[in-house]
Amino acid sequence: MIDALAGHGLQPPLLAADAGYGDTSQFRAALDERDIIYSLQVKGDALAHTADATPIRRTWSGQGRPPSSTTPVYPDDALSLTGHVTAAGRDKAITVSWREGSKGTLTSQFVLLRVRPAGHRIPRDPDGSLPERWLIAEWPHTEPEPATYWLSSQPADTSPADLIRAAKIRWRIEHDYRELKTGLGLDHFEGRSFTGWHRHVTLVTAAHLFITMLRHDPKAAAPA
Repeated sequence: MIDALAGHGLQPPLLAADAGYGDTSQFRAALDERDIIYSLQVKGDALAHTADATPIRRTWSGQGRPPSSTTPVYPDDALSLTGHVTAAGRDKAITVSWREGSKGTLTSQFVLLRVRPAGHRIPRDPDGSLPERWLIAEWPHTEPEPATYWLSSQPADTSPADLIRAAKIRWRIEHDYRELKTGLGLDHFEGRSFTGWHRHVTLVTAAHLFITMLRHDPKAAAPA
């Protein structure tokens, strides 16, 4: 679908997804190849190196079997994302507010670190280094350990507020999907053909676009 969108000369400014996609290093690499910035939820057991970790070339001492490859490797084992965050400590957590909710401003505590996600299928630079990414971990002060993790390819100078807003943007996707189903009848189709389904989805999508445009238009002044 992303490539089909690109075929029309369009590209998302940022792609957000849950851990079903974020935990797949091939998916993240494919987004990098397409220059698509992402903010993807991941599980805490995903592995990464610290941002300052440096790969080294294998050397042969002259004894035993020579190394099968001269590709630079990281001398230390990768650590889980949970390990990185807990090693940084709760003292590194900052309080960030990202939007207004129905019950007031949404605020929580987050640890933001620069890491190099590990994986055999992640393309490396010529020196063997892995790409540097943002690790975002939500660690509310009421919780004994981090609750949610994201990896983001947003620039290194991105502000904490922008990082969190992008990580949390999936609430909008879930809200729109619920509106499509419950308000506009996305799941009401009872036909058996792809053509019928395609027409139904097209009409529902057009209706959703219409009400979204109405929602964002300023209201006309009331008559005197």
